[in-house]
Amino acid sequence: MKLILVRHGETEWNRQSRIIGHTEIALNETGRKQAALLAQALRSEKVSTIYASPLQRTRETASEISRVLGAKVEFDDALKEIAAGDIDGLTFEEVAERHSDFFKQWMKGDPALCLPGGESFTDLRNRTWPAVQRIVAKHGDGDIIIVSHTLAIMSIITSALGMKVAD
Repeated sequence: MKLILVRHGETEWNRQSRIIGHTEIALNETGRKQAALLAQALRSEKVSTIYASPLQRTRETASEISRVLGAKVEFDDALKEIAAGDIDGLTFEEVAERHSDFFKQWMKGDPALCLPGGESFTDLRNRTWPAVQRIVAKHGDGDIIIVSHTLAIMSIITSALGMKVAD
């Protein structure tokens, strides 16, 4: 079995270095080009199913890969990005300014620290890793693609490798 982890293409908020959690935002022109190029790069893969976060940016990326590979897409809420809560859409500078106490704690790297009004990296990991295990168990020997988000993918990789994130 081969598991291919894919991050969605670029959005305007990515380009502006804004934090994006569950906000629905489309790929920008660069992101659509990235999705098309990635789909072409993956065209020789024998993928049975593509799993994706249901957020718009991952749906668009997965759809382009599906179009080229001919594999069906299944959406899974557990593959969404971290719930960023009150800091969704803010730049790091804005977070430091508007949520200074939280920002100081956040920079210390505590994975159990919840984003204001959102979830923690530990929560994210406890959501994404069981989903990946369930998906892998369902497909046995078949190759699959998971289209997700930066922190969600990081949580999957650190879980697979048995790594501690920070303390």
